This record gives sequence, structure tokens and C-alpha cells, in this order.
Amino acid sequence: MEERIGVRPMHAEDASQVCELEKLCFSEPWSLNLIISGLNSRLDTYFVYKAEGKILGYSVVRILADEGEIQRIAVLPPYRRRGIGRKLMDAMIKFARSRGVCAIALEVRESNISARNLYISYGFKPEAIRRGYYHNPTEDAVIMWNRRI
Repeated sequence: MEERIGVRPMHAEDASQVCELEKLCFSEPWSLNLIISGLNSRLDTYFVYKAEGKILGYSVVRILADEGEIQRIAVLPPYRRRGIGRKLMDAMIKFARSRGVCAIALEVRESNISARNLYISYGFKPEAIRRGYYHNPTEDAVIMWNRRI
């Protein structure tokens, strides 16, 4: 059977690969237990991008009433700038719209220019700063909104 390449909803058996991806992408990675509990949350929806027999990226969107929050988006470093993040964004936004979401927020490290540019390309705009939000290293978070999803 051929492997399906692309974005799909995350399954429980993907959790250990996603946990490894977390360790490679974030200075404060989510634990396996946190990922599994989130996967079982009625508020959170996880997506993975799979190719070459492995998970190359994943994302999480939380929906509460008519608002969403992008909790996570990560792509393995050697596979960045190949459109995987964009495919994950497309999946989250399509899903959010199907659930009646009209606005989505996110937080991003101030220095993460490539991620900020991706979000800007989807209509997100910076609206606030959370001082010292991130650690390892300490850095401000830029809070961005797209209020016209």
C-alpha cells in the first residue's frame, strides 16, 4: 500500500514522533503526556504532515466558541521552507472555518521572523507584546490576530 503524503489528522500512534519533533523544534518542548492529553481534548485538533515514512511537521489549533488559537506549528529543520508549514496552516484554517471560527490568535517569538512572515501572509497582524513570555532564551511573544478568518 502506498503511503499517503501530506496533511492528515494526527493519530495516537503519531505521538512519539511528534514528541521527538517537539524536542528538535522548541527550546521548551511539550512532553509526550501533554501531547497525548491534548490529542484527547475536545478543544484541540492536531494535524501532521507525513512524507518519506515519517512526520515532518505538525500543528495544533484550539477552538473555543467562534475563536481559535494556533497552539503549535512545527516543521523539522531540514524540511523547512518547502511549504509544509503553509500546508499545515491551510489545514488548520480550513478546519477552523468549518467550525464557525471567525478569528484566530497566536503567539510567536519576536525573533522568529520566518514564522511571523508566514502568519502575515495569512492576514495575521501583531496586536500586543507579552514581555518575557518565552524562556531558554528569554524573549517577548508577539500576539497576532486574524479577525477575518
